[in-house]
Amino acid sequence: MRKYPVPHAILYILFGILLIAAPCRAAEVLIIADAQLKPVMEVTQGMHKTLRASTRTVAPADVRGTLAAVVQQENARVVIALGREALAEALNLPPSIPVIYDMVVTPPTISRANTAGFYMATPASEYADLVRNHLPALRRLAVVASRDFLNMLAGNVPASVSAHTVKSMVEFVSMVKQLDNADAILLLPDNNVMNATALEEAYLHSFRRRIPLLGISERHVKEGALLALVVDMTNVGKVIGEYATKALKSGNVGQFPASPPRKFELFLNMGTARKMNISIPDEVVRMARKAYP
Repeated sequence: MRKYPVPHAILYILFGILLIAAPCRAAEVLIIADAQLKPVMEVTQGMHKTLRASTRTVAPADVRGTLAAVVQQENARVVIALGREALAEALNLPPSIPVIYDMVVTPPTISRANTAGFYMATPASEYADLVRNHLPALRRLAVVASRDFLNMLAGNVPASVSAHTVKSMVEFVSMVKQLDNADAILLLPDNNVMNATALEEAYLHSFRRRIPLLGISERHVKEGALLALVVDMTNVGKVIGEYATKALKSGNVGQFPASPPRKFELFLNMGTARKMNISIPDEVVRMARKAYP
């Protein structure tokens, strides 16, 4: 009997029918996040190093107002919310569903039970420890931000760190220009008082007075900040995976205030150090993920 080839179009149709008919594997952990973002990719990569469970990632826009139904459909037992939009959706879930959140700079006040999370900003105490242990020439560290950011990120700094409250970008620039007695000025991720224009003014004053800025990102270091301690997003994912594993076993993650990150990556600008006559020990250079020349 002569055999006739099956047209490609028919094969595609049959394949589509099989996909529709195939049972979907339920996800034990539902991740609400924009999977295209690099930080989300890094968090997810770290998460799978400590979490041994089936997962599914959906965009916040795709579950807006329908997250509870999606959780029920997937039979998910834990929800991980990455980002402020994702967190806003997850907080509406029944308290029987453990929610773990991250990738918010400063989280809102949360009253929902069975919710645990972390924030992305680096506490001022981490900079104070780095300076005290490795850069003793920078004895007097000043930090400038709004009251809310100072309360969250600079509430437990040593006496050698002076905190200065500002309410606007104009006040931010004015305060930076008044800190001539500081050995270094620490920036916090406070968009309420710091934008690109205000930051440019701060850089100009920094180089004019030879008072280094300690930034919050690798970009800040590229632009001229002496250094920055940046949250290690892969390690963030590992910690979230640990919490999710516990939640899968017990069904509860408790309820406590947002915790700071545990691990950071150091970036250095050696050109800024040379221009300001700041000696960076070799051990600090070796600690850095990247030292810009």
